[in-house]
Amino acid sequence: MDWSLRSCAVRGHETYAPDEPELRDRLRVTTTAGEAWRCLRCGDFVAGPARRSGPADAAPEVPRGRLLRDRTIQRLLAAERVLRAALFVVVVVVLGRFRDDRSALQQAFDTDLALFRPLAQQLGWDVDRSSVVHGIDRFFAWSPNALSWLLVGLVGYAALNLVEAYGLWSMRRWGEYFSVVATSVFLPLEIHEIAEKVTVLRVLLLVVNVLAIVWLIWSKRLFGVRGGGRAAAAEHSAASLLTVERAAVLAERDDAVRG
Repeated sequence: MDWSLRSCAVRGHETYAPDEPELRDRLRVTTTAGEAWRCLRCGDFVAGPARRSGPADAAPEVPRGRLLRDRTIQRLLAAERVLRAALFVVVVVVLGRFRDDRSALQQAFDTDLALFRPLAQQLGWDVDRSSVVHGIDRFFAWSPNALSWLLVGLVGYAALNLVEAYGLWSMRRWGEYFSVVATSVFLPLEIHEIAEKVTVLRVLLLVVNVLAIVWLIWSKRLFGVRGGGRAAAAEHSAASLLTVERAAVLAERDDAVRG
């Protein structure tokens, strides 16, 4: 997949008219239909005036190729963190709503469970041995103080995921580090849960988190891997079309001086 073309198809081309004459001439051509400017993302020439203009140093940051693919993956991770936070917020709201009226909630649960039991038996599901039902029963036995601490923990975890999502979505380097550390902290707990009982969901979440950690460290060159932050910045700069064209202008000047 050409990620640059895909992004241009969705967002439109990103053309820019630099003030520097030599750079301007390299990014602009004249056609029978008028002027056309080179897109900083996909590299194609687009008919019509440039979308933006100004000094080359003030040009918008436009990721291309593999960097654009990495940004898409990173934002998918951020979206997953938002969904996870939203799920915990819903749980907090439900628990907080029924914290002081658990007797009514338990009565409603027992009534609905009795109605559901015949259908579950026909489906081959023994609800009396279900870990979900047993977990709900344990919840009803919790003290109000213990439940309050549980709510605090769930709110904190939801907030942690939202901070992580913001850092990843905004492409902040601190967000990448924060995501790796925050995700790694909970890996022992996830492994412990799988050791107690293997489920498809638990294994899937563990695999996703491990892959996210490995991908972030390797792709974003975190903790000094593959040259660290300087190498990441150099890679990003080298992928910039304006940087490439500026290097070409300097090379032409050097050739002219030698000649």
